[in-house]
Amino acid sequence: MSLHIYDSASRSMREFHPQVNGAASIYVCGATVQGVPHIGHVRSGLNFDVLRRWLKRDGADVTLVRNVTDIDDKILTKAAAHDRPWWEWAYTHELAFESAYDALGCLPPSYAPRATGHVTQMVELMQRLVDKGHAYDVDGDVYFDVRSFPGYGALSGRKIDDQQQGETEVRGKRDPRDFTLWKAAKPGEPSWPTPWGNGRPGWHLECSAMATTYLGSTFDIHGGGLDLIFPHHENEQAQSRAAGDGFANYWMHNAWVTMSGEKMSKSLGNVVSIPEMLKVVSAAELRYYLVGPHYRSNIEYSEDALQDAVTGYRRIESFLRRAVERLGPIDAVGPMCPDFVTAMDNDLGTPQALAALHNKVRQGNTALADGDDTTAREAAECVRRMADILGVDPLSPKWNNASTADTGMRQALTTLVDRLLVERQEARKTRDFARADALRNQLDEAGIAVEDTPDGPQWTLKDD
Repeated sequence: MSLHIYDSASRSMREFHPQVNGAASIYVCGATVQGVPHIGHVRSGLNFDVLRRWLKRDGADVTLVRNVTDIDDKILTKAAAHDRPWWEWAYTHELAFESAYDALGCLPPSYAPRATGHVTQMVELMQRLVDKGHAYDVDGDVYFDVRSFPGYGALSGRKIDDQQQGETEVRGKRDPRDFTLWKAAKPGEPSWPTPWGNGRPGWHLECSAMATTYLGSTFDIHGGGLDLIFPHHENEQAQSRAAGDGFANYWMHNAWVTMSGEKMSKSLGNVVSIPEMLKVVSAAELRYYLVGPHYRSNIEYSEDALQDAVTGYRRIESFLRRAVERLGPIDAVGPMCPDFVTAMDNDLGTPQALAALHNKVRQGNTALADGDDTTAREAAECVRRMADILGVDPLSPKWNNASTADTGMRQALTTLVDRLLVERQEARKTRDFARADALRNQLDEAGIAVEDTPDGPQWTLKDD
């Protein structure tokens, strides 16, 4: 493999070498299912879906685990505020997240484990930590002893004396920086039995247990949002390595979706939910908007930026549909365009990858306008292959939902219009501008607007 990724742990670009040749193992921190998903929530899922597609294209057998945090303080609080059982509240919103991932074209994860289904593995991990002197219990609460592990702070780069866990409960802690592995049972809260008494798991413990259950004690890539580096991922790495596991060889973190410079979050009230967004744009267009920027760059949400993305996606869609209607089925199998490969191998450089894709669209449109079917087909095939990696191929079964009748009508119209456009291009080349203008007027009278662009002539049906 020639893929290089930015490893958050080493804070450097590293060539990706999987621990098993021909395979790749990825753990992605999934949703805490406390409410309706917004575009900030699903960005991570989309970014790592692109990574998975790229690795698969390179021939790797990819195992991707995306967990579900279905027990958490926030879930309990929200459920109680709405007078609903915590498990019903969690499952309702788990379904909402799965619906959002599916709507935006994420490939199903290899495994989607729930935290509540892995308490046994969590108890086993805690016992290993207690036995090694890295954890202790106080009246049913179990804490990780941060100072017992010299490597603490390596992932985030923070000094141990500057750490704050953000936990409100400090009962019995030896050090305020120690973090909670297990919370003693409280009246009205769900609980599970352990050697230290009934209770429920801490957030950090959950992911370590689930990651190693499905991927083994050492795996390739751990991913998630930038905001998770500390304390969540720092604590995951510390407790896992303190227990004797190698854990993740690479760490990848995607940036945020922001509004007015602030991270999109429910606490700020500046959310844009997936159901509402899909009333405004199509799922394919929204996916294009979210995967287009580099995964380590913030997306500052704005309607103008969203509409720019819609225009970009529709340019690809228009070219491919015209190519199909002129040339018949377009294959998506074959070698990748070199510029696209270079961009993707450079830390999933999706902006440069999209530039390579649109360059092929321009070439293809020019070929269609010139009647060069061979070049047009080659361009269309290359465009499909690139768009498939990004999950935005308009001709894929996921997005190609036009009815047979509509497709047939548009194919007939496109055939007629393209013939006139080719004739018009030939007239322009021979400087027969009177003929070229007459052809354009014929199209205009038929309700078809023609625009001459650097990509060649583009046509659309005029509004009534």
